[in-house]
Amino acid sequence: MTTSRTADAPGAAPLLDLQSLVAAVRRRRRLWSSMALLGLLVGAAVAVLLPPPPAAVTTVLVAHQEDQPNDTGTLIRTDVELLGTTRIAGRALRSLHSSADPEDFLRDYRGTGVTNNLLRIDVTGEDEAQAVARAEALADAFVADHVRRMRETAEAEAKALLDQRDRMRDELARVNTSIGGRSPESGPKASARIESLFARRAELNSRIADFDQRAAEARTGTPRIVAGTQIVDAPRAVHHSLPAAAATDAAIGLALGLALGLAVAAVGAVVADRPVLRREIAANLGASVLAELPLRTGRLWQPKRKRAAHERLTATLARTVRGSAEPLSLLELGCARRTGVLALDLAGTLAADGPVAVLDGLPGPYLTNRRRQPDDPVVPVGGERAAGTEHPERRLGVGSVAPGTAWTDLRHLGTRTVLVVRAGHGSAAWLHTVARQLADQHIPVLGVVLIDPDPRDRTDGTLWDGTHTAARGRNERPAAGRNGTAVPQPERLPVPAARVPDSDQEAR
Repeated sequence: MTTSRTADAPGAAPLLDLQSLVAAVRRRRRLWSSMALLGLLVGAAVAVLLPPPPAAVTTVLVAHQEDQPNDTGTLIRTDVELLGTTRIAGRALRSLHSSADPEDFLRDYRGTGVTNNLLRIDVTGEDEAQAVARAEALADAFVADHVRRMRETAEAEAKALLDQRDRMRDELARVNTSIGGRSPESGPKASARIESLFARRAELNSRIADFDQRAAEARTGTPRIVAGTQIVDAPRAVHHSLPAAAATDAAIGLALGLALGLAVAAVGAVVADRPVLRREIAANLGASVLAELPLRTGRLWQPKRKRAAHERLTATLARTVRGSAEPLSLLELGCARRTGVLALDLAGTLAADGPVAVLDGLPGPYLTNRRRQPDDPVVPVGGERAAGTEHPERRLGVGSVAPGTAWTDLRHLGTRTVLVVRAGHGSAAWLHTVARQLADQHIPVLGVVLIDPDPRDRTDGTLWDGTHTAARGRNERPAAGRNGTAVPQPERLPVPAARVPDSDQEAR
């Protein structure tokens, strides 16, 4: 087996060929498109079969004593967490005269901080009326709890300030007593002491007045907070649109299914390691790609250029068979039916020179069940007869190199072969096995006919440094003349691969 220097060079191939990966994923479009469609249907079915429970929503304006313009939302997040406590849930249930467990009720509602002072409460229930009632009870319970906490905080702060004021008054009384009980004295020390007492009395009076003012402000701020904390959006039922919900869930299912399908296709392509590009298949088989053909032919809507490529390939193979006395075989991998059609067309072209025996070694009855006319020069021969019978007419072998092939029987089909391989069917390891077994059987590979190629493949399937085969005009055994001597064959110029482009460009 001969491979290109690029394939043999260690480290030349990348660890992950993105071009091959994209081509392999694109070829598995049935998988990821099916999963995307399944996700679309599942999403729509979930919206129809599992509709959301009846829900209600209300909005509460929450005033805080520590409100600041540059607040980052810490206070409203604290209110959201306080709403999700069993104390609020229990008070709401008591106002509803419900015996439900507060911990279970916590799962039926949630709070969301819309802004620094707006709290939205979403509640679910068995019906819309129950959901609205629950939302109203929760909003009232939260407002009452918030107001109570603010009042308790203000009262505690005012009491602390007043207690400090009373301590200052007691000290002021002691200072006044000291000032009134001192006898008139003269001297610098007595004057300094009297001045310090008067200064201390003035400071205590100022601090007492400050504590009085702060205590009054603490009490004054509570009514503002009480009035500012209120329900600004009355509880109302939330109406769900089934078409909108179905469309949303279907779109989400489509996106998830498509992502999952692409991931599975990509992982499967990497794990399976099935070459798709021409350059990979040529490198693994050690033979150049001669032509590309679609998987099926004969359709009315098939482009003429694809049918023309099939006819050109048949004519090329016919010239190769006529130019050598050695029998030719077509060995398939993943495209038995397509290979049988190609063999019958080739045999029909060769029948103009005389009877043609098609040795059938395919794993299915693709040729032996063919209806044959009495004057048909193409004679299909079954597998056992093909291996044990000499045929005086021109022979054309058709076989398979799929797993389970009897490699020693391939020379009975032909001493030269053309591999007909379906892109993405065999793994790289199996392509290496095929090339090695054919080399062990001394069966030269004239080239590869690629079936069902990737329409966007722009790689080159020619091994420029590989062994030149008969299809390229060399390494060909000359046909015997009348006296048994070899008749020299003219050297042929290299023939580029006949490629069927996916676009309307001219075939190269």
